[in-house]
Amino acid sequence: MPRILIIEDEKRIARFLELELTHEGYEVETAFDGRSGLDAATEHEPDLLILDLMLPQLSGIEVCRRLRVKSDVPIIMLTAKDDVSDKVMGLDMGADDYMTKPFAIEELLARIRVALKKHRAAAQLPAEILTAGCITLDPTSWQVTVRGENVSLTRKEFDCLHYLMKNINKAVTRDQLMNEVWGYDYYGDSNTVDVYMRYLRHKIDEPYHLKTIHTIRSVGYLFSYEEE
Repeated sequence: MPRILIIEDEKRIARFLELELTHEGYEVETAFDGRSGLDAATEHEPDLLILDLMLPQLSGIEVCRRLRVKSDVPIIMLTAKDDVSDKVMGLDMGADDYMTKPFAIEELLARIRVALKKHRAAAQLPAEILTAGCITLDPTSWQVTVRGENVSLTRKEFDCLHYLMKNINKAVTRDQLMNEVWGYDYYGDSNTVDVYMRYLRHKIDEPYHLKTIHTIRSVGYLFSYEEE
């Protein structure tokens, strides 16, 4: 039976979610501020988090950031804020999905099922360390090194690079990257992919005098290793 941790400071909403999820057969724990929620997530290791963005003591963004250092637990952010920058920040910090209040409980339940299914499927696959020239990517530790130096990437930057390196020397479309990295219900457009490719070039290609992220006109991108 999957265990779900709700970190939500509005007790009425937290109680509503607890009742609905319990009715669906989940084990449920609740926390009402970011610090106690982070402690509960660390100590009890739930199978999924429902995490509010606006929390006392620690924000949902900070809870997500700290958890992602040591855990890949699925996180669905739930918030009243509908600003694009807040959504991007939450996803960059490692959230798997994002819903805005008010929400339909049926949709949230569907997203919970999808997130748990994807997480179980990923856990069954061996984590293969990828290398290309002087670049190493370790999906277990979420670490990327170039010539032995750690390169700090956001979760979405890491996921983009991971997908490209898995398909080394193969052209991938923007839609493929969107579906793989951002998921089926992302609110943005394909220009988001172009932005993240610039981020990767700025962090990997330019400082180390490499050419790895290649634009394929009218198609998308291709990862191949070249030194300048």
